[in-house]
Parts: sequence; C-alpha cells; structure tokens
Amino acid sequence: MSHHHDHDHGHDHHHHDHDHHHDHDHDHTHTHSHGALSFPEKLVKLLDHWIQHNDHHAEDYRKWAAQSRENGQDAVAELLDTAAELTDTITQRFHEAGGKVK
Repeated sequence: MSHHHDHDHGHDHHHHDHDHHHDHDHDHTHTHSHGALSFPEKLVKLLDHWIQHNDHHAEDYRKWAAQSRENGQDAVAELLDTAAELTDTITQRFHEAGGKVK
C-alpha cells in the first residue's frame, strides 16, 4: 500500500527545515485567505495540508523502520511499518473526503 514510495528520498533532505515547510504552508494559506474562504475551500485546504504531512510522516516511519531493522530492532521495525501503512490508509481517507467536499 506504499504508493508514495517513489518520492521517498525526494523529501528526506527537507526534513531538517520542517519549520520552513510550515512557514511555506502559512504563507500559502494567507495569500489566499484575504477574502474569507468558504467552508468547502477551508476543508479542501486542510485536507491537502494533512495529506502532505501524513506523506512526510509515513516516509519517516519507513526510514526508521529500515534503520531499526538494520540495528536488530525487528519488532520495532515491524510496528513502524504498520504505522506507515495505517498512515497511508488515513491519507487515503483524506483523499476520499476531499473528493466528497461539495
């Protein structure tokens, strides 16, 4: 269920400037929110934001699962992989929710 795998390494180096990622998101939202956003627009923005975040988190979990496995922490690796899959499932729900916004 890891359809995001192809861009795994792409985001890794962003991780240290996680705050910049946040600032970027804020600027992004603010440029659009001078006029009041309708409720559906707010929902869609929020869902997009969560989807992005979840993708970053799932990548992290997978990265640490791999490192845990290399360091003999198999049980931990197993759980982190499961967490990544669950996160993908949540992301999927956000995608579905976005598709149902009227």
